[in-house]
Amino acid sequence: MFGYRVPAPDQAMLISGGRRGQGGAPFRVVTGHGKFVLPVFRKVRFLTLAMCEAEVEEKCVSRQGITLTVRSVIAFKVGNDTESIVNAGQRFLSDQEQMAVLTGRIFAGHLRSIIGSMTVEEIITERQKLATEVLDTSKAEMAKIGLIVDSLQIQSIDDGDTGYIDAMSAPHKAAIQRQAQIAQAQASQAAAEAEQEAARNQAEYARQTAVVQARYSAEVDRAQAEAAQAGPLAEAHAQREVLAARTELAQRAADLRQQQLVAEIVKPAEAEAERIRVVALAEAERMKIQAEAAASHGRVALDRMLIDQLPQIVKEAASGLSGANVNVLNGADGLGEIAAGLVGQGLTILDAVRRNMGTPGPKDEPKRPSGADDGAVEVR
Repeated sequence: MFGYRVPAPDQAMLISGGRRGQGGAPFRVVTGHGKFVLPVFRKVRFLTLAMCEAEVEEKCVSRQGITLTVRSVIAFKVGNDTESIVNAGQRFLSDQEQMAVLTGRIFAGHLRSIIGSMTVEEIITERQKLATEVLDTSKAEMAKIGLIVDSLQIQSIDDGDTGYIDAMSAPHKAAIQRQAQIAQAQASQAAAEAEQEAARNQAEYARQTAVVQARYSAEVDRAQAEAAQAGPLAEAHAQREVLAARTELAQRAADLRQQQLVAEIVKPAEAEAERIRVVALAEAERMKIQAEAAASHGRVALDRMLIDQLPQIVKEAASGLSGANVNVLNGADGLGEIAAGLVGQGLTILDAVRRNMGTPGPKDEPKRPSGADDGAVEVR
């Protein structure tokens, strides 16, 4: 709208003409809102309220007489209250850049004053104290011109070619260098120990690896040897089992053959011998009965009957030997001896019958055939 003016957020609008401002000020102050201004009859100017900066580089002399070059930065602005705006407007409205120049000069004077009361060591070690004292001493003076200081930073302190600061810092530098060397030595030692530890670990790992590889190789070799021996061992085991089976089979065959021999030869021979014994007993019993019968008919008839039966007895005895296993060891003489033995047995039986009947024989003790005990005859 024509004649309506609005200041920026970081500006103060100063309206001159017409009524005076607060406290008899030659202008009215408007901030944060707009205002209708009559053209021609009113004049509007704007004063910045933004943050400004001033750099100060000043040569100062310390309490020991050491010349120091101090560099600092001051951050300041016009105060937000009406009084500060009026004071700053009256002084800097036509040339607002002069605020930084005047502020730098004010702080330069306070820096020289305060540094002159401090030693170099205090200045170096207590920079914040220095900045605080400068701010405190300049606060009232800055308020008169409508400015407030937000911060003061001491950027550098230099003694030029005097070397005082270097000399003051030499012990600390030496101590720091010594500590740095010690730290470097310790770091080198730690690095060497770490390398040695790493080397030992690598050696131990290599040893363990070699041991494991050796064990694995030994196991592989043993497995290969066992695999190589498995075939011959299995074959030998199989052959041993075959031999054992064959031995068992031969033993069974021998046992079977022995049983067959017993069944075919021994048992029949024993049975035949038993039959001969039973037949002989039966004949003896029959002849006894006949003898008893002959006793009643006379001795002559009995003797005749016995004589008649003698060939039959010899025949029966001979027939008993027909199934026996007879081994003749001395040829024809052996056969003669067998025949003589049979006749002798018959006579013996006859004599036994006579004695049982109470009839003596031709001879009380008949002589055995010559050579009956001398023949080598075996009856099985």
